[in-house]
Amino acid sequence: MRRIARYLWICLLVSPLSAIAQDDLTKMLDENETKSVDYTTATFKGTRIINGHSVETVKKNHLDFLIHHRFDRLNSGAYNLFGLDYSTIRLGFEYGLTDNLMVGIGRSSIQKTYDFLVKGKLLRQSSGARNMPFTVTAFASAVVETIDKELTFQDKISYTTQLLIARKFNERLSLQLMPTLLYRNRVSTAAQDRMLMALGVGGRMKVTKRLSLNAEYYWAFRDQNLQNQLGEKYGNSLAIGFDIETGGHVFQLHFTNSAGMVEKQFIGDTAGSWGNGDIRYGFNISRTFSFDKRAKGINKVSDK
Repeated sequence: MRRIARYLWICLLVSPLSAIAQDDLTKMLDENETKSVDYTTATFKGTRIINGHSVETVKKNHLDFLIHHRFDRLNSGAYNLFGLDYSTIRLGFEYGLTDNLMVGIGRSSIQKTYDFLVKGKLLRQSSGARNMPFTVTAFASAVVETIDKELTFQDKISYTTQLLIARKFNERLSLQLMPTLLYRNRVSTAAQDRMLMALGVGGRMKVTKRLSLNAEYYWAFRDQNLQNQLGEKYGNSLAIGFDIETGGHVFQLHFTNSAGMVEKQFIGDTAGSWGNGDIRYGFNISRTFSFDKRAKGINKVSDK
């Protein structure tokens, strides 16, 4: 009986100590878990929302080949098959130097334009040990229009800088703000300012696993009655469309009032409005190639 009593006393003394030790161990494990940083991925499916850039960058040692295509205005009539008889195109390549820094080059048929760009993530949306509510990406580009051979090289160049600020609210909804500064060494009319500021807003609403609804709008801070050399009133760029992901491809179908496919063109030179039927059907195709020997297959962006 004495042995049993001693055993019971030992159990009574040890049990609280064991419980305390177990609680301490649980707290340590919880602390270790919260120390990890959970970065948000796939805020957008590609480097573009529609016309403009998203906060996404091409992954390290990956190459994006892009085809941007715009047809003529729907209100051009049945004779021109509602714009399908005429089109403009941009071909581009974008390469990831790191997972957060990319460079690119493109060529547009409008004004026979070459564009050069660099884009890098400054902050990444995350939770856990580091709580960051937004992803912030800096973007800069230079555009050279080569169609007018009489101009000096300096007069052919325009520059664009943007700060892309986005948040992925949940698995379905992402929104982005794009404060923009556009500087043109030469303007088309004396009424235009060389420096143009604009504010863009864009978003993505996921409809299915591989389909999303995208939209973007750029408000240019200028005289809204300003006209170009053809007497057309400058407008603000509005685009609405769908993203379709198919393996290594991102296929975008959309409608926009902008003919241009680089910032200098669709922010600075858009003429016409949706209300007048100045709407163009277009599409973007993005194909990713991997040059990372450690990676297998084509780079895919996770929706998690």
